[in-house]
Amino acid sequence: MNRVQAAFAAASQPSDFILNALPHPVLLVGDDGRISEANAAAEDFFAASLPVLRRHRIHDFVPFGSPLLSLIEQVRARPAPVNEYKVDLSTPRTPGDRIVDLHVAPVPERTGHVVVMLQERTIADKMDRQLTHRGATRSVIALAAMLAHEIKNPLSGIRGAAQLLEQSASDDDRTLTRLICDEADRIVKLVDRMEVFTDERPVERQPINIHVVLDHVRTLAQSGFARNIKFTKDYDPSLPPVLANRDQLVQVFLNLVKNAAEAIGEGAADAHIELTTAFRPGVRLSVPGSRARVSLPLEFCVKDNGPGVPADLLPHLFDPFVTTKASGTGLGLALAAKIIGDHGGIIECESQPRHTVFRILMPMFADHETPLAVD
Repeated sequence: MNRVQAAFAAASQPSDFILNALPHPVLLVGDDGRISEANAAAEDFFAASLPVLRRHRIHDFVPFGSPLLSLIEQVRARPAPVNEYKVDLSTPRTPGDRIVDLHVAPVPERTGHVVVMLQERTIADKMDRQLTHRGATRSVIALAAMLAHEIKNPLSGIRGAAQLLEQSASDDDRTLTRLICDEADRIVKLVDRMEVFTDERPVERQPINIHVVLDHVRTLAQSGFARNIKFTKDYDPSLPPVLANRDQLVQVFLNLVKNAAEAIGEGAADAHIELTTAFRPGVRLSVPGSRARVSLPLEFCVKDNGPGVPADLLPHLFDPFVTTKASGTGLGLALAAKIIGDHGGIIECESQPRHTVFRILMPMFADHETPLAVD
């Protein structure tokens, strides 16, 4: 905060470019509560230009009784920096979840003035949830290994015994023996799906053009389960390749597109799925067991206009056995999270009615001279 304070204190100097380079919203609030300075990130956050911000007091842009107002008064009364975490600044002017960490500090050179910096929790929460996804995946790996060993063999014996009984059973009893066989087969298929999580063999990777993958997935979808859905795309043609396994990326995006199509449902008049790619520098992820931090600038999104994910399921959407489908197993998104995590990336979902976004952030391939993989 000291550098930010110094930059505002020297507002008469040409330091605006320093503040505008900061990715976090920063405001200078006067002793009357009026906003006197703001950087570009603050203009974006509050959806208002600097001249508009200067015509208002800070309480015009935050919820009634917001903790931010009391923090400002506290800093004025006792000139010392104060922090508060996970504060909701959502207002009709700034709809959606706007959860931020607040950093408020006095400006010694200007009596009664305080600097307010907001740090949105979106990226931090992505990192936290990614670690949770990895922990959940490890639990499934252990469970799948146990099930494969302890359940599949007894199930084979149960199914064999039911087949023997079927030979001498009456018509009514034969229905029951067939039910035993069918249920045994269903459990075996579920365990087989879970065994995918136990595959820890190194994956063959190569530089992949993500647009080729997305177009392939779109073609598959439009020729089958999503033939009645309108697809649009918004690609960044300058995007560098991603070092990945093509078949696994197809599996992930095909699962996301299929989920989007099923969420929209059949017969929707304006059914729409959008595929987007973009370069988003600035996101970095800590690598477990290392001090290294990996940059994740490649953003790939699958967006749909379905009813959205229920709010109570959203934080657990990538956990195993969590599903919104009546007949779903809840393993598709968990497997997608494992695949993206194995590639060093993050998968995240943001959802509101008629606007659901599955966002994947991945590292790019370092050697730009290697040709892109094609179909």
